[in-house]
Amino acid sequence: MDESQALLAFGALSQDTRLRLLRHLVRAGPDGIAAGDLADAVGVSPSNVSFHLKEMERAGLVAARREARSIIYAAEYGALTGLIRFLMRDCCAGRAEICGPAMKARG
Repeated sequence: MDESQALLAFGALSQDTRLRLLRHLVRAGPDGIAAGDLADAVGVSPSNVSFHLKEMERAGLVAARREARSIIYAAEYGALTGLIRFLMRDCCAGRAEICGPAMKARG
C-alpha cells in the first residue's frame, strides 16, 4: 500500500459510523453480511449504511456482492492488512522483536 492509498483508506474511516460498520464487517468474517442486517446491527438507516459502505468500497476496504435480492458486504482483509503494514513499515527503527508479529501477518 502506498501513501495515496493509505490516505484514501484513512479518509474513509475518519467517520464514526464507517468505523463501526467496518468493525462489524471484520467480526462477521469473510462471508460478510447483508446490508439490511448490517444497518440493523449498527442502528443506522439502510440508506445511510449504503452511503457509508460506498465510500469504504471506493477506498478498497470493503467488497460487495449480490445474492438474490440482497447485497452482501465483506471486509477486504488484504487491504486492511496492507494498511496495518503501511503504518508499521518503519516501526521502531527496524527492531523486529517489537514489530515483527504485526509485519508477519498474511496479506
